[in-house]
Amino acid sequence: MYDRVADLPLVVEEYALTAATLETSSEFTRVSTTVELSGEGETGRGEDVGYDADDQRRFQDAYGDGGLDLAGEYTVASFSSRLDDLDLFPAPATREHDRHYRRWALESAALDLALRQADTDLASALDRSYDPVRFVVSTRLESPTRLDDLRAVHPDAEFKLDPTDDWDDALVDAVADRGGVRVLDLKGHYEGTSVDGSVDPALYRRVVEAFPAAVIEDPAWTDATRPVLESERDRIAWDAPITGLDSVHDLPFEPDWLNIKPSRFGTVESLLETIAYCEHEGVTMYGGGQFELGVGRGQIQALASLFYPNAPNDVAPGGYNAADLPEDLPTSPLGPPSAPSGYHW
Repeated sequence: MYDRVADLPLVVEEYALTAATLETSSEFTRVSTTVELSGEGETGRGEDVGYDADDQRRFQDAYGDGGLDLAGEYTVASFSSRLDDLDLFPAPATREHDRHYRRWALESAALDLALRQADTDLASALDRSYDPVRFVVSTRLESPTRLDDLRAVHPDAEFKLDPTDDWDDALVDAVADRGGVRVLDLKGHYEGTSVDGSVDPALYRRVVEAFPAAVIEDPAWTDATRPVLESERDRIAWDAPITGLDSVHDLPFEPDWLNIKPSRFGTVESLLETIAYCEHEGVTMYGGGQFELGVGRGQIQALASLFYPNAPNDVAPGGYNAADLPEDLPTSPLGPPSAPSGYHW
């Protein structure tokens, strides 16, 4: 699959960085950086979705007016090789996966630009078609009233939820009664973040039993949780550990489900290699989001449209992340673009 885009010619004349911010429903200020690569009258865009706001601002301040030697004539593959030689961080990365996020911003911008310079789009380059995309709405809950608010603007909304230790029997029952829960993200592989998930086997048992049809994402696979999870293998999905094909092979068992977040892979080659493997091995994929504020959201919607349009995709339009929900939000499924160009939705 990668061979279909690797040799696309690419001319980069200049680049620019643009900041974006959003006050989210999870009560933190989201900061991201859009990377714009320009050449031959076209512009390609990608988004750095790293979560450290100070790191994003350092990137913008240090490299916003130049400093990265990117100009030249390339292919998609040789531009990726060029990035191997550059330090994209003016100060050490806060976390190692931030390097993947920034690399992806540049790689996706280069892919977008190369496709536009070739007067084509990602679907055509891969000999695929864009299909309507079903999506779920991802949110953390302290009260089920958030689900009611979402259903007020999207009556048929389905959800991806993050169970926490505060999910007692009463809350679990209230959420289950409302229906529409497609994915439960246990976040058992996060460490040192504000959203570290629970590893409590009692919580795992509570939600596994209350939501028998939901996908169980990123449980901590330990001696304590394994008795709860062993019989549920066919609905266990992996997200945070997945950074490329090697990481798929390192899982505790052959997966039935994977959450595909392109920013975790870092490179176009690693992403497409892993998607091709999943299609060959019959692994069900669904799209994942990273609180994208700009072009990154459309790009994950484009991937979902090409590879897993009917899955429980965490690719809802960005307005669903806002603290105050707009009244005119698009509903699921999202229609495909009428005139696609580049790597965009």
